[in-house]
Amino acid sequence: MDKDKALVAFQDKKIRRIWYSQEWFYSVIDIVEVLTDSPTPRQYWGKVKDREFIALELSPIWVQLKLAAEDGKLRFTDCVNTKNAFRLVQSIPSKKAEPFKQWLAQLATKAGTTVVIANGRKNDILTKILNNECIGTIFIPNVQNV
Repeated sequence: MDKDKALVAFQDKKIRRIWYSQEWFYSVIDIVEVLTDSPTPRQYWGKVKDREFIALELSPIWVQLKLAAEDGKLRFTDCVNTKNAFRLVQSIPSKKAEPFKQWLAQLATKAGTTVVIANGRKNDILTKILNNECIGTIFIPNVQNV
């Protein structure tokens, strides 16, 4: 395996990733599968994409990069960087969302990316930052509470 491509595992499920433009990009389909346990994660992602981005005419948070498919061939796959992986997690209702965000933050810090995960109101977020209870520069607020 090339050093710029790697598999990582969250709760024994593999997530494909690739080093691109000086940061890691993760397979959206793999993240959806981990969070939802859906038998059809590609269709699930299609519905989320339509509902959360296309219907609202928001800019896409994903790029298409070539990742190895199950058959070993490289295929274009929707991928998100670390910051947008957090946004993706927020758009999918899942009991695994919080553990996944913590796991992703650990991966990001190992790669040298700094992350702030702040759930709560603005004052709570500022308190966490001032008390040095956050990890750095990617700021991911919980959109529903901010």
